[in-house]
Formats: sequence, C-alpha cells, structure tokens
Amino acid sequence: MNNEIVACFPQFANYAYAFKYLFEKGFGVKYLLPPPITKRTMELGSENSPDYVCSPFKYCLGCHIEALELGTNCLAQILGPCRLNYYGELSERILRDMGYEFQYFNMAAINWHSRKSIIENFKIINPDLSIVRLLSALPTSLAIIKMLDKFENYVRHNIGFEAENGEFDRTYKEFLQKLADIESGKQLKALKKEYWQKLNSIKLNKPTKTIKVGMIGDYYTVQEPFANYFMEKELAKYGMEIYRTMTFTNSIIHRRGKESIRIAKKYTKYDIGATSNSTVAEAITFARAGCSGIIQVKSFGCTPETDAMPILQNVSRDLNIPILYFSFDSQTSETGVKTRLEAFYDMVEARSGK
Repeated sequence: MNNEIVACFPQFANYAYAFKYLFEKGFGVKYLLPPPITKRTMELGSENSPDYVCSPFKYCLGCHIEALELGTNCLAQILGPCRLNYYGELSERILRDMGYEFQYFNMAAINWHSRKSIIENFKIINPDLSIVRLLSALPTSLAIIKMLDKFENYVRHNIGFEAENGEFDRTYKEFLQKLADIESGKQLKALKKEYWQKLNSIKLNKPTKTIKVGMIGDYYTVQEPFANYFMEKELAKYGMEIYRTMTFTNSIIHRRGKESIRIAKKYTKYDIGATSNSTVAEAITFARAGCSGIIQVKSFGCTPETDAMPILQNVSRDLNIPILYFSFDSQTSETGVKTRLEAFYDMVEARSGK
C-alpha cells in the first residue's frame, strides 16, 4: 500500500505554484498541480452541488473530484472573505457521500489566534510536520505569489500590443513550467530576473495613449480566467490596456481592506461585506486614473457584489464612466459575453475619440 501523502488545492489562477512549493518544501508532502479548469470540471461540480450555490463552489468541487481521480489523498480548501469560508465543510460532506476517502485540510476551520489549533490542523496534511521547516519555506512561497502578480500585471497591461501575436503567452507558459521545478529562494531570484527581462524585451506596438479598462468583481471570479471566460485576453484582442488590482498580493498579503473602506466612504459608510468595498474603491480609483470604462464580473447569486451594483451606478454617474456588469454561472453563453464586450469596446472607443 502506498502511504505517500499527495495534497491539492482547487485550481485558482496560477497560485498553485506557490502552494506547491509550500507543501513540498514546508509540509514535506507531494503536491499535485491541479489540471486547468475545463467544461468537465464545471459539469462535475454542477452535477454534485446544490442547485443555487455560487459557481466558484462548483469549480472548487469539480477541481477536487478531478484531483481525487488523479491520485490526491489530501484535499485542501482556502479561506475567503465570503461564503468561501463555508465551502470546506459542505464540499467535504458531498465528496464523502460520493464514496471518496481522503484527508481534508480546511483553512476556515482553523482558529488563527490559537497556536494549538494551527498545529493540529496543519498536522492533517502531515502528521510528522516540522514547524521550523514550514516557516523556512514560507518566505519563498510568498515571494512566488508576489512575482506571479507582478508578472501578470505587466502582461495584462501589454499583451494587447505585442508585435508578434502569442509571444507573451509562449514566454509566460515557459516561465510557469520552470517555476514548477523551483527548489530554493536562490533559484527563484534567478528565474525572476531571467523572465522579467524576457517579458520586458517583447516588442510592443503600443501607442502613447491607450484605451484603459478596469476589471473589478468578486474574489474568485475576477481572478480565475476560466470563471470569467478569459475576459482579460478577450479585451486585449481589441488593443485595450487592462487594469486589475484584486490579487492575492493586495488582498491577502498587503490586506488593503481598510484602505478600500477609506476610498469608498463617500458611497459606502460601512463595510458591506466580502469584496464589495474593494469593488467600489477599485471602481473609484480606476475612474480617477483615467480608465475609459469598467467591467464588474461576479458569480450568479453573489449577494455582496449584487449589493455593490447600485453603488457602482452612482460611481458611474458621478465620475462619468461607463460600467458593464457580468454575472457568470454554468449556463452563461460565451457568445453572449463576447458580443457584449464588442459593444462595450465600440462605446468606450467612441467616448475616447480613438
């Protein structure tokens, strides 16, 4: 019998590479890079989920099922600012009812103010856990997250203007393949230097003035490309410069929640929950920074982001900036999304006089 521990988080943007380093170098277990989300992932999640649960839950559940099929025996679930905190308990029960056997590490179940609770839950992943080893791996894991967000921010600003179509994608894919094999912080620094130079050396045909578009929305949908139908790449096809500040670095590491409440205080006196204040604050910031339009993306049924919509309408009116609203679920039409984006581009292009 193989007793090797194989852990996996659900697919979420490209942060799996940071989790891989932390689990393998810190927890001392094997980590499975989850396969990219596909229609099958969504179908598996939808078939085994409550009807009206939000789509991020279905994606996470589908990812867990695929991970179990690939040999994972330790599933992990991140915590979050909304119902994401309840995903762990519900998805674990569903998966056990389906007959799967596994260990389950639920970050939302940890009392982060209790050292005992933290260690007990961490030992779900590896009973022979070394805290010293875990702490020594943490700085490099955080550095990977920051590097991913820095690189991807540069890409989304410039991919619509590359002289040779597909060069950013090819370079970034090559970078991720090498990132998966990182063994130390020293190797990471060398890789960062090499590929930051490569990304910056990609030839651009970028005009002095560009049409800038800001993307805002709920924590999962705005960051996971499959969940928003790869909207950033679709917008880039029109030669737009895309701005998005909702990242793991800003929300988890730098924790900009209080700053968001300050920026949005004219429109939201109190914290209205989840990422809603950040959504409003980002819309205000993008409007003041000269964006020609803003797009809000959210999962169908996301209450906090729905609550933010009438506030965003006031921002749109006061700051004279159009805002396009998208809700995504398993029934959303990709053709409909593309049609609306094309119309949105025509509108902001006309408003920009370009």
